[in-house]
Amino acid sequence: MALWYMTAASAMALQAAGIDAEIHEAYPRVAENVGSFLNLASNGLAALRALGVHREALSSAIPTPRMVMWSGTGKRLGEVANGLRLDDGTVSHTVLRADLYGSLRDEAARRGIPITYGKRLVSYDDTGDEVVATFEDGTSATGDLLIACDGVHSRTRSLLDPGAPGPRYSGLYSFGGIVRDAGVGGEPGVYNMIFGRRAFFGYTVAESGDTWWFANLPRRLGDVPADWRPVLVAAFEGDANLSADLVRRAPACPALPVYDLPPVPVWHKGRVLLTGDAAHATSPSSGQGASLAVEDAVVLARCLREAKGHREAFERFEAERRPRVERVVAYSRTISTSKAAGPVARVFRDLMLPMFLKRSASQESLAWMYRHQVGL
Repeated sequence: MALWYMTAASAMALQAAGIDAEIHEAYPRVAENVGSFLNLASNGLAALRALGVHREALSSAIPTPRMVMWSGTGKRLGEVANGLRLDDGTVSHTVLRADLYGSLRDEAARRGIPITYGKRLVSYDDTGDEVVATFEDGTSATGDLLIACDGVHSRTRSLLDPGAPGPRYSGLYSFGGIVRDAGVGGEPGVYNMIFGRRAFFGYTVAESGDTWWFANLPRRLGDVPADWRPVLVAAFEGDANLSADLVRRAPACPALPVYDLPPVPVWHKGRVLLTGDAAHATSPSSGQGASLAVEDAVVLARCLREAKGHREAFERFEAERRPRVERVVAYSRTISTSKAAGPVARVFRDLMLPMFLKRSASQESLAWMYRHQVGL
């Protein structure tokens, strides 16, 4: 059985389940310089461990097991775990998106999984017995199933269901990068999350002395100038922290609008299935996007191995995954909303957040998200 148009994690999971897989990558060659960095939470690392690739994924990552919340006035609001430790002591990590992509792609190639590049989907034809995909470069590919992992702006989703909801703008633009040898104090591995007066800022200090930072700026969609740095610096000036200074010193990075997806009614039809952000994109606020995608890969492979056919497998996959991922999307959207709070809501948030964080830390209220483990 050949499957294609998927991530490296999906292909490796399918191979482990005894299913041949091919990857058709939309980027022209490789994606080493695409994106900034992301969080790999404990549940995502557990899924990577099920594929035997968690060590490769962490080779260039930094451990980030804790988060400390601050107000823009410099008041410490509380602390919460960034995920929960695995049974072998592994904690959540932060990794450059390009490094994660590269390590998984290289491991997939080492395992003999074919990868072709520059294959951006234009259309597909599900004949009932097979699927023929046509790509932007004029070529096509044929396989038994099409497993689509083409992101929040998924072309496959619109082809599968023309009435499917499109991406939902969160009201935030995201920025981020690494300032080398920034000289910023602080305990390595601790994310400092700052609810500023006009924008949200997060940073952590690596053992090397580099500072990994990101910012979320409330803004109307399209209302960010090409030279965004003065706008972002102005948003942080007056906050009792180093955010404005770090932004001034940071290398140039793109301003990216933050999207998620409302519940997508149709995940599969015939021989075509949506997974990852194509089916259930979440905003970065929960730090769960990559982890959910890897969970999807493992669960799908297990369902295809155990079910009598692809229809039963797709139904099992959706039944197992939909309640969980939609809960994460809703949770993440709540956090994004708090980052864009107005003056009155901001005061209320800063008063209530310490009590919420204390309750979360003591009762492990997010164990449903972090302790979830999938297996082949």
